[in-house]
Amino acid sequence: MFTKTKYVAAGLAGSALFATVAFAQTPTTTSDSAKMAPAASSSASSSSFQGDWRTSKVVGLNVYNDSNESVGAINDLLTDKTGNIKAAVISVGGVLGVGGHLVAIPFDKIKFVNEPVAYTGTAGAGGAKPASSTTTTGSATGTTSAPATTSKPNPWYPDHAVYNTTKDELKAMPEFKYSE
Repeated sequence: MFTKTKYVAAGLAGSALFATVAFAQTPTTTSDSAKMAPAASSSASSSSFQGDWRTSKVVGLNVYNDSNESVGAINDLLTDKTGNIKAAVISVGGVLGVGGHLVAIPFDKIKFVNEPVAYTGTAGAGGAKPASSTTTTGSATGTTSAPATTSKPNPWYPDHAVYNTTKDELKAMPEFKYSE
């Protein structure tokens, strides 16, 4: 029992010694403090990035054509060595991301839209989605419809992308493959 106490005491004394040495160190020249200053000023608040998008949210966006027909989804973004986005890899066809045909589209050819897609037609007609409305059910004797609420666009990513083409035209394009 005495030896364990001796080791614990030696460990505590050593830790106190190291802590004392670490706290006793101070910068000896002004150049050391000058080197540290830019790091503090280079931090940015979230407000300085207002209007920028999160790429993690752009990947996965649905892609529509000018007729509001779904033609695919953004599968990946390709950047150059400086970080500028050069192309979007769009997955067309397939089910739940399996069996899709990948196509690389120049990023500047894609438009991004903050407002949701405006669906037309009636429910069940040609795959068009019904106009959104809030429906209440439950103990009430009937269903009550309230007007659709307009959602505020998210400032960190767009609602969807637009590339004016058809699914068949995208499928006919050369397939993009990641070379190893």
